[in-house]
Amino acid sequence: MTESSRPRHRTVEAPAGRLHLVEQGAGPLVLLVHGFPESWYSWRHQLPALAAAGYRAVALDVRGYGRSSKPSATPEYRMRALVEDNLALVRALGERTAVVVGHDWGANIAAASGLLHPEVFRAVGLLSVPYTPPGGPRPSEVFARMGAGPGAGGQEFYVSYFQEPGRAEAEIEPDVRGWLAGFYAALSADTMPAPGEPDPHFVSAGGTLRDRFPAGRPSWLTEDDLDHCAGEFERTGMTGALNRYRNMDRDWEDLADLEGAPLTQPSLFVGGALDASTTWLADAIAAFPTTLPALVSSHLLDGCGHWVQQERPREVNRLLVSWLARVCPPAGRDRQQTVSEAGSTPVDR
Repeated sequence: MTESSRPRHRTVEAPAGRLHLVEQGAGPLVLLVHGFPESWYSWRHQLPALAAAGYRAVALDVRGYGRSSKPSATPEYRMRALVEDNLALVRALGERTAVVVGHDWGANIAAASGLLHPEVFRAVGLLSVPYTPPGGPRPSEVFARMGAGPGAGGQEFYVSYFQEPGRAEAEIEPDVRGWLAGFYAALSADTMPAPGEPDPHFVSAGGTLRDRFPAGRPSWLTEDDLDHCAGEFERTGMTGALNRYRNMDRDWEDLADLEGAPLTQPSLFVGGALDASTTWLADAIAAFPTTLPALVSSHLLDGCGHWVQQERPREVNRLLVSWLARVCPPAGRDRQQTVSEAGSTPVDR
């Protein structure tokens, strides 16, 4: 195994202070951005597959997560700040351009990176969360309307529940491992609540999200995987991760100049057909011809939940590599060779 084909951990300087990343392979740079509540580790199946296909795959810990710096002020987690981290990371790696791929919140960060710096981020891949242009109603008002509010007999949408500093932390941090197991199960195809059962995206009056989590562990999540994920948040706490949600109104103001803007780079969307992110945002997917005019391919995976690259790693790897071979083929390889050499053995911690 050559040096470039081995995964390696490193840190680079960025506006966040320090960004931790795991890098594998050589070739065109592909930046992988995780969502909530995850880390670089959510891309453990993709790093070796992209490296085998001829790419320099880099999965980072977003600021506030894992081994990256955790600024104390809530506004430090605004979208423009996270985009600047991505930009600094590309430069720190000695590259001028990159393909950016994100999952969950990482999909929003990837899309914003493409909008704000199209000269750097030449293609954008979105997993689970479809692209919606900036603008529209103020987010806090939208989420308040999604439930009946925290009053007697009402429900509160989880994003609203996350807004008050310390409130969700008080639920999660006494038992991080148990909470993560429940949260992952609630959004996984093989363990999510059946239609008609209480929706785990909402909090009942006086309750917590944990009250609605299903029992059981999803098939994609091993005990070792859960230990790793819990260990990261037990060390860092949850505030940095939750602060992303606490900037949604601030992002709405910061990105007002881009209201309605399409994402014009070659793009990819992969979502789970059972994921609330794709069912609630079905209109956003239907609008892709306008909002993603250079969309190369869009896929809804039957029987798949929210954690697409972990629930269906081989299928997602194939889709990613096929798309990458079209938008930025590695030098010296044809498209079929690039796709056929992709593997899926996960990276060790």
